[in-house]
Amino acid sequence: MATTAPATIESLISRYAADIAFVAEEPAATTVSDFTDQLRTATNRFDMAGINGSDELEDAATYLNDADGSTDDTERNVLLKLAAKNLRGATEMVDEYRDMV
Repeated sequence: MATTAPATIESLISRYAADIAFVAEEPAATTVSDFTDQLRTATNRFDMAGINGSDELEDAATYLNDADGSTDDTERNVLLKLAAKNLRGATEMVDEYRDMV
């Protein structure tokens, strides 16, 4: 049985930054602060466009900020898992948004 590497803040930003930046109409984020700001901008734009699932992106931003500030490895890992779970639908939401603009 293959195992996957646990999510890191960097891996989540790397995976989703370009798509989220498209919606935010900004260069791709490289820091947690910039990425969570862009997630919140994307959330607002998805809401205005009537795209479902934006609440999950808001939650992901919160989990990422909390993980970034955590000094406890176990807590950080739990928060990163939750952030990753809430980001799963981001690419589909961005694709739907691209089709609209």
